Amino acid sequence: MSLTDSPAPETETLSRLFSSKESRDARKALRRLFGYDDFRPGQGEVIEAILAGEDVFAVMPTGSGKSMCYQLPAALDGGLTVVVSPLIALMRDQVRQMQAIGIAAASLNSANDEAEGREAWRQLVSGELSLLFVSPERLAGEGLLQRLRELGVRRLAIDEAHCVSQWGHDFRPEYRQLTRVREVLGDVQVVALTATADRATRDDIAAQLFPKPPRSFVHSFDRPNLSLRFAVKDRPRSQIADFLAGHKGGSGIVYAASRDRTESLAAHLETKGHRALPYHAGLEQSVRSRHQDIFLQEDGVVMVATIAFGMGINKPDVRFVVHADMPGGVEAYYQEIGRAGRDGLPADTLTLYSLEDMAFRRRQIDEKDVDPERHRVEHQRLTAMTDLCELATCRRQALLAYFGEESGPCGSCDLCLEGARLYDAQTDAQKVLSAVARTGQRFGAGHLADVLLGQETDAVKRHGHQELKTFGAGKERSRRSWSAIVRQLFAAGALSEAGEHGGFAMTQKGVDVLFGREPIRLRVQDESTARRDRGGDRNNRADGLDGETAALFEHLRKRRLQLAREEKVAAYVIFPDRTLIDMAERKPLTLDEMRRVQGVGEAKLSRYGDAFLEAISHFSPA
Repeated sequence: MSLTDSPAPETETLSRLFSSKESRDARKALRRLFGYDDFRPGQGEVIEAILAGEDVFAVMPTGSGKSMCYQLPAALDGGLTVVVSPLIALMRDQVRQMQAIGIAAASLNSANDEAEGREAWRQLVSGELSLLFVSPERLAGEGLLQRLRELGVRRLAIDEAHCVSQWGHDFRPEYRQLTRVREVLGDVQVVALTATADRATRDDIAAQLFPKPPRSFVHSFDRPNLSLRFAVKDRPRSQIADFLAGHKGGSGIVYAASRDRTESLAAHLETKGHRALPYHAGLEQSVRSRHQDIFLQEDGVVMVATIAFGMGINKPDVRFVVHADMPGGVEAYYQEIGRAGRDGLPADTLTLYSLEDMAFRRRQIDEKDVDPERHRVEHQRLTAMTDLCELATCRRQALLAYFGEESGPCGSCDLCLEGARLYDAQTDAQKVLSAVARTGQRFGAGHLADVLLGQETDAVKRHGHQELKTFGAGKERSRRSWSAIVRQLFAAGALSEAGEHGGFAMTQKGVDVLFGREPIRLRVQDESTARRDRGGDRNNRADGLDGETAALFEHLRKRRLQLAREEKVAAYVIFPDRTLIDMAERKPLTLDEMRRVQGVGEAKLSRYGDAFLEAISHFSPA
């Protein structure tokens, strides 16, 4: 099955989209429950289709409010919506958020205590429950499925739907069983949502989940509030510490490729004054849970993690995401940076990469026991990632093009702001490739640079390479420059790994470049050692607020943290930063004025209104 994507207008509001009584009720419920006056771009049309009973497949970027698309219909139309979610932490978080605004929600998972399990079943049997969150593994069990069929399910919502696809970056085989789940439940309405899916992944999702083409929506992948920055590794610990120096007080994620790296990086960042916690699958579950709770509940925490952390993390005020090592593909990269700035406020990203990263990612693919087509596609995706690293033009433009979206230069990524240019690198490439060929196609970048620079090292003399025609042929360039050229030739597919010790051999493309049959252009390398990878000054998360308003915002954050600790929930379950900023700007003095603050619905007004009014009335600017 191939999807035909419905147009996704960016500016339509609910009032223009809807005219029915149900639609007017939806807008009233949006204000009453969630405290918002209008829908975010794209939400309205998806909710309209869901309320009309259609099967829906929506690809919407992180931060666009995908969850609202099944939460609001569940609150409006009665009956039970079963939500398939991949992570226990995400389920529990969403349950707390729904309960906080007055929507009956529960989850069935292995972390439930006996009382939670009994209460969930009581609400299920009584018909009180609007939303039930379950994992795909739990839902596949015959006992639960049959019981849900008996009780009646109105809708099946599948979050993180890219996990269904063998082409998706977080493929989980358990998601493949969801087709059968729909049949057992009685051919119920299905809503599938994800933030990242290229064309092949979207088609696979549709084929797996829908017996006939659903109403599909593919919205813009653009996240203009995210700044995109890449840098070649050059003392990466210092690069990361320099970047984080501009984000004191902000929450963020640093992704690393190995478990050991997460722990050593977290320890290093602690010495630099950051509250940094490691997270990886090798830690005990109790440690992982404690670190995740601290990250979700408190401000100013840096989570240093492998990719085991993050999918479904619902924290809206992550101010930065750093990749300490190059991601394995563009989809994974987009998904991971998408965890920053979900509240729509500015957030920064930094991706560090190296020749070793590129080689490591290629080995990961080659070592997989999969069919040749899968190898081909994964290599293709890795090439797209290395191309994104080595670009000379707008990063955002290339990122959006990967997902099939046309755009002009963004004017805000590192390349747009600082510039980069290409040059005819035929001669330089031929020198490197000649050195590769003459040294026997088995030596690494360092040795090749020694040969080109005419350095008579022990290794050079041991192998007699000082006698080669290419010895000293590259004295006009620095070691850093030759290393960069080797890296770019590897990224371009002119070199491949040889042996187990980081050596290089020529590919057919490399042979064609060496003999002048194929031209090649590479990036001009900046020889400056000055680092330009420091993030913007985001230490004040209320950028743009005047001094007194910013101070009130910080005062409200402290009150929010107190409440979150008392209730043992994530701080943003009380109110997200965006709500506190609006509160600090409006400075409400009565409950009626507080009701007008963005994100303050009736349940939260009743529960927290007085506490925040008191905090505002007792605030004294320094």
